[in-house]
Formats: sequence, structure tokens, C-alpha cells
Amino acid sequence: MHIAQGIPRVSARSRHPVTEDNEIGSRDDVMKENLARDGIAPEVTDRALTLDAIVQQWRRRVQKRELGRMALRELDLPLDLPKLDVLIAIWAPSNEFGRDDTETMVSTISTRLGIDPSRASRLVSDLINLGYVKRAVSQQDARRTVVELTEAGQAIVDAVRTIKFLILGEFLAGWSAEEIETFIPMLERYSHWAEQAETMNAGVAQPEIQKVAAKLRAKLGGEG
Repeated sequence: MHIAQGIPRVSARSRHPVTEDNEIGSRDDVMKENLARDGIAPEVTDRALTLDAIVQQWRRRVQKRELGRMALRELDLPLDLPKLDVLIAIWAPSNEFGRDDTETMVSTISTRLGIDPSRASRLVSDLINLGYVKRAVSQQDARRTVVELTEAGQAIVDAVRTIKFLILGEFLAGWSAEEIETFIPMLERYSHWAEQAETMNAGVAQPEIQKVAAKLRAKLGGEG
């Protein structure tokens, strides 16, 4: 990390140069002491700090959607990522959305992608105008309108997914079977926890969370 103005600062306590890295480390030591009093061992906090750093860096890269952007660029497609997401949501690969044999409506796309129904409707209309999606009559209920990929839309999904898994497959080819068999369940376990974290541990940590919140309110109130 960069040091402010390129000059090491000196701690009044230690009179030794202090960089942002070791200053953050010292703040983490204080946090670890506080967490230890709440029953979280320092070595567990160290592992949590390492995991959090990896996840935050990964999150920032995932948000850039580099693989998706690269695929669209390589294929020279007149699409942005939200439209690509809709095409894939219509096709609904089971590895991503689970087994789902139901017909796809605009509301289905909204649910699969977690977006507003009106936004899903606009994106579908844009893709229909581009010739990648078509409306059809439901085979289960003639009163319902469903959406399907056209031949061109299906070709786009196939090409994008092929590029994605060429790259991911090349990466995983260097892993041993044991590494993959260990990593995937652990990643699934972490992913499940992350989805449920807001509520699943509230009962255990809630008293400590309330103490942290009260301390912050007191500090902010005092500064006000």
C-alpha cells in the first residue's frame, strides 16, 4: 500500500516509522484482543482476516465481470452484460440455476437474476428487437406468454459458455483431483454461509454486536 505523501510517519508512542500496513496490523491486534474476550481465538481471527482479504479482492474482480466482457469482445457481439445475463437466464443452465423444467416467463427471469420485473421486461424487449429472443404461447396454459431463445440467441449462449469454460477448464486442468474435490465443497459451504450470514449467526453473536453498536453510537454522539 502507498504511504501518505511517500514519507513514513512516526508514532508518538514508538518513535519508529509507521507505514499504513503495520498501522493497520496494529489496529487488527486491538480488534483481535477484543474478539478474544468474546470467545474468538486470535488464530481464528487471523484466518478470518486472510479469508476476508481474498474474498474482497475476488468480489471486486467478479464485479468487473472480466470473463463475460472478454467473451463479448472476442465474439464481437452487440450486447452488454445485462442482456447476456437474460439470455443465459432464459436458457437456465442447471449448474447455475438448478434443475428447472418450468417454462420461462419475464417473471421467471426476474426471479432467476434477482432484478426488478420491469427491468427484466425491458431487457427482454431489447433482445426481441435484436432477434435473439422470441415470445411464444405456453404449452401448459395458452393464456400465458413465455419467452424462448431464437436460434441466434442459443448460438450466442453456447459460444459464450464455451469460451468461459475453455478458460476455467484450462485453469482447473492444473489442479489435482484431490484439490478439486476438497475445494468445491468448501467453496459451496462458504457460499451457503455467506448467503445466510445476516441471520444464521445472529443468535450467537447478537449480544456482542449490540455492544459494538452501542459503543459506536456513544462515540459518534460524543463527537457530535
